[in-house]
Amino acid sequence: MPSSNIFKQFSLPLSFGGAAVSGQGGGYGFGDIKEEDAVSLLNYSFDRGIRIFDSAPVYGFGMSEYHIGKAFKQNREDVFITSKSGVTWHDSMRINMTNDPKITQKMLEQSLKDLASEYIDLYFIHWPDKHVDIRKPMEVLAKAQAEGKISHIGLCNTTSDDLSKAQEIGNVEVIQAEYNFFSRYDQEVLKAVDKSNMGFMSYGTFDKGVLTKRVTAKRESHHEYDHSDCRRWAPWWKQVDRTQRFLSVEKLERFLQVRGYSLVEFALGFNLSHPQVDSLLCGMRTHAQVDSVLEALSHLPTDEILQECEQFYVS
Repeated sequence: MPSSNIFKQFSLPLSFGGAAVSGQGGGYGFGDIKEEDAVSLLNYSFDRGIRIFDSAPVYGFGMSEYHIGKAFKQNREDVFITSKSGVTWHDSMRINMTNDPKITQKMLEQSLKDLASEYIDLYFIHWPDKHVDIRKPMEVLAKAQAEGKISHIGLCNTTSDDLSKAQEIGNVEVIQAEYNFFSRYDQEVLKAVDKSNMGFMSYGTFDKGVLTKRVTAKRESHHEYDHSDCRRWAPWWKQVDRTQRFLSVEKLERFLQVRGYSLVEFALGFNLSHPQVDSLLCGMRTHAQVDSVLEALSHLPTDEILQECEQFYVS
């Protein structure tokens, strides 16, 4: 059951990962998508029952937020939109990560414009910044919350120390972090989620395609990605050897097939088997992928099968 009142209002434990509609904008994204296709995909997701749409300025350098704003301009009150501060960029498009409170304020105002909205339902500080005390940007967000520009405050990829400091300034209601079969999040923060009754959103549910075989050793070796796909050029992706994960997924798929389950069903089931997880972020890029994920939610592996799958875990 969801642990946070924020998520209790939603019938699906699923959020739309906005990097999927970043288009050719650059920054953090997963391939080309035309504006009309992005808007169509977002509207289709809404029609299928998805209500949470997550974004950030660095997704397409504002393109993701623009697409989300355009898609829901006429029914803004019916969707729950999240965005973030902290990952900005220079004129050269070089990424700059900072929690400088002046930048936080600037990014918030720009996101409101790009989303064509007077408010953002849930606003995160995107990453910790060792050069800036997190209480400084939290003061900006607490003020914006009092002004009605944001409804709820969250932290992404946080540490237990930053979480404690942030809570001195305002009410942190949601944690968002990478969580999947291969990436297990900081247990100390998860304990804090339980203790404080916060919500938890997991991203990277499919390990950016590895867990569903959208990303394979062959695709990696041939660089079969659009130029706007960060998996083509990002150092944090290219410098990691995924050989053991690819081998593990092959074994995992064979194990699951015999028992009547798919990799998509496993990936969703793994996350939802952890009580802290309230909402799964999934980066769906086509109508068919939306359908596939929604269908998978109704056929998840049992706890016994999930436990047996632990034999295939690799770090």
